[in-house]
Amino acid sequence: MGSAVERTDEHVREYLIYRGFTSTLKQLDNDIKTDKEKGFRVDKIIDQLQQFVQSYDFFGLKEYWLYLDRRLLCRLEDVYRSTVLKLRTSLYRYYVIHTIQKGNLEKTQEFFQKQASELQSQVEWRDWFILPFIPAPDQNPAFSPYFSRQWADTFLVSLHNFLSVLFQCMPQPVLLSFDAEVQKTTSLAEENEQLCQLLFTLQMESRDQREVDEMVHHKLPIYVQNMDRLGDTDLDLVLSQRPVSTATTPSRNFFSTFLPQGRRTPGKLPLFTTGSSPNQASVGRKDPPSNLPAKSKEAFQANEVKPVSSQASTSEPKSSQSQQSTNQSTTQPTNQPSHPRHKKIQEHEKERKELFSKPTSQIPEKRGETGEAELLAETFDEPPEPCSYSRSCSGGAEGGGLSTEQPFIKLSQEEYGEHHSSIMHCRVDCSGRRVASLDIDGVIKVWSFNPIMQTKATIMSKSPLLSLEWATKPDRLLLLGSRVGTVRLYDTDAKKNLYEMNIDETHPRILSLACSPSGSSFVCSAAAVSRSGSVDSAAQLPIPVSGQLLLWDTKTVKQQLQFSLEPEPVAINCTAFNHNGNLLVTGAADGVIRLFDMQRYESAMSWRAHDGEVYSVEFSYDENTVFSIGEDGKFIQWNIHRCGVKQSEQVLPQDATGPFILSGYSGYKQVQVPRGRLFAFDSEGQHVLTCSSNGGLIYRLTNGEPALESMLPLGGHKAPVVTVDWCSAVDCGTCLTASMDGKIKLSTLLAQNS
Repeated sequence: MGSAVERTDEHVREYLIYRGFTSTLKQLDNDIKTDKEKGFRVDKIIDQLQQFVQSYDFFGLKEYWLYLDRRLLCRLEDVYRSTVLKLRTSLYRYYVIHTIQKGNLEKTQEFFQKQASELQSQVEWRDWFILPFIPAPDQNPAFSPYFSRQWADTFLVSLHNFLSVLFQCMPQPVLLSFDAEVQKTTSLAEENEQLCQLLFTLQMESRDQREVDEMVHHKLPIYVQNMDRLGDTDLDLVLSQRPVSTATTPSRNFFSTFLPQGRRTPGKLPLFTTGSSPNQASVGRKDPPSNLPAKSKEAFQANEVKPVSSQASTSEPKSSQSQQSTNQSTTQPTNQPSHPRHKKIQEHEKERKELFSKPTSQIPEKRGETGEAELLAETFDEPPEPCSYSRSCSGGAEGGGLSTEQPFIKLSQEEYGEHHSSIMHCRVDCSGRRVASLDIDGVIKVWSFNPIMQTKATIMSKSPLLSLEWATKPDRLLLLGSRVGTVRLYDTDAKKNLYEMNIDETHPRILSLACSPSGSSFVCSAAAVSRSGSVDSAAQLPIPVSGQLLLWDTKTVKQQLQFSLEPEPVAINCTAFNHNGNLLVTGAADGVIRLFDMQRYESAMSWRAHDGEVYSVEFSYDENTVFSIGEDGKFIQWNIHRCGVKQSEQVLPQDATGPFILSGYSGYKQVQVPRGRLFAFDSEGQHVLTCSSNGGLIYRLTNGEPALESMLPLGGHKAPVVTVDWCSAVDCGTCLTASMDGKIKLSTLLAQNS
């Protein structure tokens, strides 16, 4: 109730300002300052009572309790009156015990002198008048329980609970009920959002499963299922009604397409020509040339039917009897509308055309320009190996070929296009509900993607920004580092700056921010201006610029300490905590990785990791190793138990490590030094997402050589990707890839359980 009263007071104050009632507003502020009910905050009421006790102000204590009794307690039913009297007696005893424990016997005697007339008639106080004259009252059996810490805590908790229940049961005004309705609506909206996400995930899984089932097991019409029961006459009737083409490509048996994989006849994939019809391209078959004589056409059709009949029965040699039956079937009249068998064949032909004219959208992924035809016309020289299409084929189509070990399925990919310049940072908060993105123009967008993409806040910074980080507790706060030596703490819900901290004038560039998992502090990396005068050209300098690594307290907003950077102060490019905040890993412009013990606030170890700057560092899933990407283009895994020992190393292309280059017309070229996170791990630490020239690229971490195995390209970008992030929740993960054209792609993945 206390929080609801505070919010309602803010609404009333805002309304009075809107109406211009300044005198009423001043009176409201004065009344709030002298409010004895403390906005119905029980903790503040208890603190006020304890303050009277500790200052030995019995008169103030008595008056305050009488006010609470007159304002609140007297409205209770008579059945609760005895409880109120017991609480008042315990409060007075709490005061008396405190005076004795502190050795202030004058206040003890003063209490009994002033309250003698009131307390003499009460049975529960009769034995207490001797208390000031007992040498050791805390050892007296009658009074010793009241001197224990347990009795004092029990009394305070009982009083707190009693007042809390009282405030909850009080009739509320309309304004407070309105706040309750707002809170209820907010909670329902959040629950609805979670259910929508769950429904979306289930629908995508069901749809993908149906697509895979349709691709693996083609649902054939009835006439195909009963095709083995059709005679030679029926087959020839079907063939005779097909349109004639001028193509001279050797014919193929189109019925082999529908046979099970174990019964398909030998052959190679057909090469299609421009003269073939769509149906012919679908089944990999060509009709005889139209300029042949009628007998030649009949022989051509008969030769096409014979392999099917011989395969369905036995491998007998071609006899004259079979040729005679075929010739008889071809000379049979084909235009008899009253023939029932003829109508049946026409219906079969119609169903076959409908089957082959299905849109390409029913096939999950294209496998090249002739992918649709290959799915229908593919045959094998030998019975196929025991493998089938799986959901991984859609994810690995871009990489080419089918992969039965594909760990993820790309369910969808959405685009966030509110930025108009290159992205520097793009991070998901701890809860996985919101994203904060920063571009080189200093524009920050806070947006959500569940269930739909929606911009929550836009921050326009007057000073250029370099770094961005979400706070852990509470997760609505955002840390923003600038180029002018300031760090701002921004509340994304209230949409306002809470604090602005001045770091250091001599090191104005805030290169990196990292908030501890406990949320009580954050690490700030400050660097001097580059020697060439440009803030972005430090990467090309042979000697790194100086820097500081500072620890700030989030609650007091004060600097706690400055870390020692040896052998000399250097600019720290990237920082990362482990899961409990006991370790901090940093990557610097001198190519050195430093590991700090956050319990002792000192460097535990350091080693030279890269030739050039270190761009990005992260702890592994088990936190026994550290991964890093540097200016030398290497992705290296380091053992933190053995200083400077490599466990694996992989050379990455330049579009994964930077500097990133975007070329345009007339020789225009934009170069961007890496600022944000260059790689991110999944929830189990087995796969890593990196940057690439046209989208994110997912690798699997191996224990051998090479250290990375390419698994799934996400794609979707037209410009180089400069920063990535990966938010995982159960089996459904969200990958963020941000590029130099200001576009952010949000790819939803589904993990396949092996």
